[in-house]
Amino acid sequence: MLQVQFIRENKQTVLDGLAKRNFTNAEEMINEVLTTDETRRATQVLLDNVKAESNKISKEIGGLFKSGEVQKANLLKEKTGQLKVQDKELTEKLNAAADRLTELLYQIPNIPHASVVAGVNEEDNEEIFKEGIVPNLGDEALPHWELAKKYDIIDFELGAKVSGAGFPIYKGKGARLQRALISYFLDKNTAAGYTEVQVPHLINEASGIGTGQLPDKEGQMYHVTADDLYLIPTSEVPITNMHRGDLLQESDLPKAYTGYTPCFRREAGSYGAHVRGLNRLHQFDKVELVRVEHPNNSYNALNDIVEHIKGILRELKLPYRILRLCGGDTGFTAALTFDFEVYSTAQNRWLEISSASNVEAYQANRLKLRFKNKEGKSQLAHTLNASSLALPRVLAGILENYQTPEGIKVPEVLVPYCGFDMID
Repeated sequence: MLQVQFIRENKQTVLDGLAKRNFTNAEEMINEVLTTDETRRATQVLLDNVKAESNKISKEIGGLFKSGEVQKANLLKEKTGQLKVQDKELTEKLNAAADRLTELLYQIPNIPHASVVAGVNEEDNEEIFKEGIVPNLGDEALPHWELAKKYDIIDFELGAKVSGAGFPIYKGKGARLQRALISYFLDKNTAAGYTEVQVPHLINEASGIGTGQLPDKEGQMYHVTADDLYLIPTSEVPITNMHRGDLLQESDLPKAYTGYTPCFRREAGSYGAHVRGLNRLHQFDKVELVRVEHPNNSYNALNDIVEHIKGILRELKLPYRILRLCGGDTGFTAALTFDFEVYSTAQNRWLEISSASNVEAYQANRLKLRFKNKEGKSQLAHTLNASSLALPRVLAGILENYQTPEGIKVPEVLVPYCGFDMID
């Protein structure tokens, strides 16, 4: 969440940033944040004064009793009773103001980076890079869901029988190719200096709040109500929360992690042809990158992440492009996001396969994730995250772009991982 001090000192910058996002009632909400914080601070001063006076009088009462001045002591005791009432009233007022302030801040998204343009939706995103050759497969090219059925490698109907729509079952060479991709992605990431971690697939409420998934604004998380836990929408959540509440040393930075998990998303309201097959699922596999950085280096780190993902896609030899998301399409917690999209030849459309984001201090403020700088002062860290990569659409891109009349070729870099070079 945004820091109140930053809002107070940069009100117009905040309003301009929220305007890029088309955030409604921005000025009204920002004004309420500032007035609520003023109330909180003024109440805190009054409460501190009451407590100080109460402590002073308590010491005086003790001295009066010792000296035998009981009548004076009893008069002061009456005053302490009045102060206790004031203490209770001010504490309630302070807690109410603090709760309201937190509630307001949770509703305000991050401020976009200066390079982010205003926009409404994905149509306003900026293409900044494109690479790779789109194969000419002719009119006989099949979309991946038909290829999956033809070669019996992914069964959408069987998954629907077991769980429901959006829960495919991978079979035979399809399952082995999926496993190969996971191992390949993890190997590439660890070779680049990321520490591999295996994290829980369920999180508590504090973790969801820490990274900005809760309060759940769009009802996208699966809630295990019996134990009040949530299925993770991405491993970014448990990995970043490993440092919730930490005070690191500047020398500890950067922290760089990679992890594979299944991801669970309700995708409420999703429908239409664009969600067919692997295009949008309720459960899917993803390998994630997470970094905790010094604020001075976070945008260099974001560029490093982008270059790293480029290298993976070049080895897979998939045609792809990179978009800088506009304000209206940038995620709630992100300041700057680059989306990677692979070209689906059979569907004649681009499919998002990765988002690389600098969240700056937005999550760190929620997480209370700080580091002690060279001056010995605690400072909020910056957090970054990226998919490297989300498997369903990468797999869809491979199936469609590598299809031949004889079968589906396996990208050369994956052959050692899966043990075969053709799906036929």
